[in-house]
Amino acid sequence: RPESVLVVVYNDAAEVLMLERTRPAGIWQSVTGSLHQDETPQAAAQRELFEETGLALDVRDCHRVNTFTILPAWQACYAPGTKTNREHVFTAACTGRTPVRLNPGEHVACRWLDRSAAAELAFSYTNHDAILDFVPAA
Repeated sequence: RPESVLVVVYNDAAEVLMLERTRPAGIWQSVTGSLHQDETPQAAAQRELFEETGLALDVRDCHRVNTFTILPAWQACYAPGTKTNREHVFTAACTGRTPVRLNPGEHVACRWLDRSAAAELAFSYTNHDAILDFVPAA
């Protein structure tokens, strides 16, 4: 299903949680994931947040939907001929540097970074923009 969620996790110091993917190596991002069949974006955001970080936080819908071209590294995940993905943007706020439990099948490291550094590290422009647009400045 070419529809996904992006969940930007941030804390009260305007630090953003960034995750390093297992593959392709060196890719840093916020929580992301595809919607399951018949799953709402809200439910997918809550599920992906917990699966990838172990965090059970409330997710807030930012009412932004991005459409982007699926990169070759992920093309095999979709039906032949699928060229674009719709991404629903959410945020989740927490207090301090809340401990994270990474899913080792998806991520190898995490960092809490100030919003500017997190935006610069983000692999995708949609993640970069969401950090700057929806994480309050310190």
